[in-house]
Amino acid sequence: MAIGVNARTAFSLFFPPIIAEFGWDRGVTAGAFSFGFVVSGFMSPLIGRIMDRHGPRAVMGLGVLLMGSGLLLAPLTTQPWHLYLTIGVLVGAGSVCLGYSGQSLFLPNWFIRRRGLAIGIAFAGVGIGSVTLLPWVQHMIEQTNWRTACTTMGIIVFVVLAPINLLLHKRPEDIGLLPDGDAAPTATSAKPVSNIVDPVWANTEWTLGLAVRTARFWWICIGYFAGLYIWYAVQVHQTKFLLDIGFSSSVGVWALGVVSLLGIPGQIYLGHLSDRIGREAVWAISCAGFAICFAALIALKFVPSLWLVYLMVVTQGVLGYGLTSVMGPVVLEIFQGKHYGSIFGTIMLAALAGGAAGPWATGILYDISGNYTVAFAAGIAMSVLSAIAIWQASPGKVRAVAGKMAQG
Repeated sequence: MAIGVNARTAFSLFFPPIIAEFGWDRGVTAGAFSFGFVVSGFMSPLIGRIMDRHGPRAVMGLGVLLMGSGLLLAPLTTQPWHLYLTIGVLVGAGSVCLGYSGQSLFLPNWFIRRRGLAIGIAFAGVGIGSVTLLPWVQHMIEQTNWRTACTTMGIIVFVVLAPINLLLHKRPEDIGLLPDGDAAPTATSAKPVSNIVDPVWANTEWTLGLAVRTARFWWICIGYFAGLYIWYAVQVHQTKFLLDIGFSSSVGVWALGVVSLLGIPGQIYLGHLSDRIGREAVWAISCAGFAICFAALIALKFVPSLWLVYLMVVTQGVLGYGLTSVMGPVVLEIFQGKHYGSIFGTIMLAALAGGAAGPWATGILYDISGNYTVAFAAGIAMSVLSAIAIWQASPGKVRAVAGKMAQG
């Protein structure tokens, strides 16, 4: 996760030297990254099907091949369409295999009681990569050039990720193990406690066709669309907003970096907490974090004080980033079965659409109103909508988390 996600994020570091070298419009150049988002969206249902049929080695291997090739070919760029093909199509498609979507397709199978904690730890790798890998890439760009840095990232993807991904298995049962590292039951061992709350729902063989006919499926789609809307709306626009209201560029860069850093303990703790109090509750806590973050940004326009920046950063990183630790478990606990990959991949299409819509709609609302107040107020409304939607989906009414089982 540290390499697979941040290799794509590194485009923001390549962006200034590419513009300086070629003199292309910012919109045209940045469009390569946005185009990659579109490609990711279309790839998401496909990798779900590949996971269902062939397992994680096929998905991750495809991701390594696409992303590594894109990073190695990007330095040959001489025309804008070269950037769209390499950074957009190849790296964008590879990132959906190696990132949150791909890992969420199989990692939840390996844990039941500690599912949230395990995913929180795994996804915290993104934050660790942000504060270690990205500064190193920036240093390399300054010491050499963007082409050398990009080539090096491509080599790292092949050399490090390809061997690691050969160790992956779809579920512990495939190699004679049980979730959570439990020992195999014996004749004298106590009967395991079932976490199933709704036996009729849980025993249904959910296919994508059946899932899309349920209200729960669409509530998750709405919740995930709104969740990634608020995530990327604030991530893309917060630095420009801070500069607009008079803060220095160093404060803007610091704020963005510290959010990723705080996301590390935030994801791990909220993942653990979701194993105790439920996925819906933690999703609502994370949405509340984003709502407070947007409220702090609105207040900053009228009271541009550093403590409001701290509040915005802490609530976004510690609370907001917890969304990722429950994104896989919410879907798995509702639609568990051999078609989970196809169902999750299709839901992620809605999520990625939200990720693309957030920055765009925020920009449009700014252009219409002349400031960010309306756009950030819309972010608060989307935060509330996302929390309500996942409560409506209510994974806890299908399968209970470990903490709720203990209470029962």
